[in-house]
Amino acid sequence: MEKLKAEVKKKGLKYHIITYGCQMNAHESEKIAGILENIGYTPANSKEDADFILFNTCCVRENAEQKTFGNVGRIKKLKQLNQDMLVAVCGCMMQQEKAAKKLMETFPFVDIIFGTHNLHELPGMILSYKSGGERFYSAPETQELHDDVPQKRAEGPLASVNIMYGCNNFCSYCIVPYVRGRERSRSAEDVMREVSGLTAQGYREVMLLGQNVNSYDGGINFARLLKRICGETDIPRIRFMTSHPKDLSDELIEVIAAYPQICRHIHLPVQSGSSRVLRKMNRKYTREAYIALAEKIRERIPGIAITTDIIVGFPGETDVDFGDTLSLVKRLRFDSAFTFVYSPRSGTQAAEMPDQVDEALRTERIMELVALQNKITEERNREYEGKTTQVLVEGISTRNPGHVCGRTSTSKMVNFEGGADLIGHFVDVKITRHIGLSLYE
Repeated sequence: MEKLKAEVKKKGLKYHIITYGCQMNAHESEKIAGILENIGYTPANSKEDADFILFNTCCVRENAEQKTFGNVGRIKKLKQLNQDMLVAVCGCMMQQEKAAKKLMETFPFVDIIFGTHNLHELPGMILSYKSGGERFYSAPETQELHDDVPQKRAEGPLASVNIMYGCNNFCSYCIVPYVRGRERSRSAEDVMREVSGLTAQGYREVMLLGQNVNSYDGGINFARLLKRICGETDIPRIRFMTSHPKDLSDELIEVIAAYPQICRHIHLPVQSGSSRVLRKMNRKYTREAYIALAEKIRERIPGIAITTDIIVGFPGETDVDFGDTLSLVKRLRFDSAFTFVYSPRSGTQAAEMPDQVDEALRTERIMELVALQNKITEERNREYEGKTTQVLVEGISTRNPGHVCGRTSTSKMVNFEGGADLIGHFVDVKITRHIGLSLYE
C-alpha cells in the first residue's frame, strides 16, 4: 500500500466523484473522497482533469439507472485520451449482479466495480487493478459496519452522520433492502463521539441519516439518542432523515417538542393517500393512521414543517385511489413533497403485479398532483412574509453573489444580502417575499 501511495503522490494524481441519489450516497461519497485523499489523490476541478473518475450510483428509480449508464458512456472519450485513467462505478446499482454485469459488458473501459458494503476496501481494489491490470469486481453480501474510514466532508457548517444502515421494511416497490441489506445500527457511543467531534471542529448542524431512523437500535432507541445528543453535546442544530410513519413514536414527538436544537421539520413519506394502495405497497399503516399521526405532530409541535414523498401510478391505482391521495394532500397541506411516477424495479414484488397503470394516465396524474402541491407550498411560504426567522447561513447564493443562503429550522431556504463572513452563523432575517420554494429578505 505504501508503494501505491508513493506512486499516487509522485504523479500528482487527481480524482473526481459523480454522485447520484440520496443523502446517504452523498455522505458515502465523502467517505470515498477521504479514502482517496488518504492514499495521496487530490480533487480535480472537473472530470476532464481527473486521473480517477468514480460514479456512486443509485437504483431506487429507473431513470437514475438510465442516467448513470448514459453518463458512464460519455467517459469513453476521456479514457481514450488518457489510457492510464482509472474509471470506477460503485453504489446501490452495482450491488445488483444483473446491473453490474450489464455495465461490465456495455462499458469495457470501466476498471473497478464494487457495491454498497465494501467501499472501505477501495485502496486494495486500486492496488489489485494496478498490479494485475485486470478489471476488478466485488459486491459482497457481507453487511458489517465500517465507519472507521477517513472522510472528506463538504465545506460549510453542515455535516451528515450515519446512525444506521439498511432497511427491514420491504415495501413492495423498493429495492433498498436488497442492495443495502438489513438494518444495522451504530452504537450510541459511536454516534455520540462523532457528533461531539464534529461540534469541536466547528460544525453547526448535523443530519442524522438512516433509511428509517425511527427504528434505530444502538443500545437505546432513536428518541433517547436524540435526547443524549441534545443533553451531552453543544451542536446547535440537529436534523434527521428519513422517518417511517409506522415507527414514529409518541416518545420521539415529545423529545422533539422538548429540545429546540432539534429542527422543526419532519420528512414523513406517505407514498399514497389510499389505504388499499398502502396495503399493496406493504407500508404497514392506513390513510387514517397517517393523518392522525401528522395532526398529532402538528398539535404537539406548533409551527413544525412536514414534508413527504408520494408515488403516483402504483400498479392497480384507480381514479378513486388517486382521489384519496389528492384529498389527503389537501387536508394535511404539506410544506413540500417529492412526487414520483411509479417505475418498476426488477426484483421487487410490485414489478410483478398486474394492472400496471398506463403511462399517459400516470403522467396526467402526476401533473395534477404537482400543480396542487405547488399551490399549497406557495401558500405555506406566503405565511412567512412579514415574519422574522432564524437562518443558519450555508453559503453564497448561486443566483446572486451579493447574497447568502441558508435554512430555517423548518428547512425553508432563505436568500438575503450578505457576504462569506456570515457562513456558519445564525442570522435573524425578516422575510418580505417568496419565489418558488425559496424565501427572501
